[in-house]
Amino acid sequence: MNESSSNDKGDNVIVIAAVFLLGTFITFLNSTFMNVALPDIMKELNVSVSTVQWLSTGYMLALGIVIPFTAFLINRFKTKTLFLTSMSLFTIGTIIGAFATNFEVLLTARFIQGLAGGVTVPLMQTVFMLIFPIKSRGFAMGIVGIVLAFAPAVGPTLSGWIINSYPWRYLFYIPIPFAIIDIILAFFLLKM
Repeated sequence: MNESSSNDKGDNVIVIAAVFLLGTFITFLNSTFMNVALPDIMKELNVSVSTVQWLSTGYMLALGIVIPFTAFLINRFKTKTLFLTSMSLFTIGTIIGAFATNFEVLLTARFIQGLAGGVTVPLMQTVFMLIFPIKSRGFAMGIVGIVLAFAPAVGPTLSGWIINSYPWRYLFYIPIPFAIIDIILAFFLLKM
């Protein structure tokens, strides 16, 4: 990604920011989304507490592994390609999780989600540093910070509300349409 192409007059900074913020919110929401559902998953899939905890730990582990590697990916691929790939991978992981019939498949789905989510945060921060003028970068990074703090904070509350009314699989069903919408928006609106 080069700076001149990202600062072209035709780029719509608000649209680009909205696409990245939505994708990052969805992927980061999933970091704490499963915590409330762990007892239900334990019962249905007949696993122990220490085993089921891997659904949260595995996601965060995959996220942590990929974040430093993203700098390499940003230099090798176009921004649009990288974002579409990570959001598509996240969506695939979410679909696999929604229909998982055993713990191993569910854990694999969480790893896939974490790997994809680990790309979106540094990619968004890099893009924001390029598309926002220097005088607006502090504001832009503040918005990024709000999303990164708000998504995991609201995850347990939102999932608790969902679990009270629906089976735990809805924690996978609900993000799917939002991820697909973000992929469609990115495909048509991202020009970088």
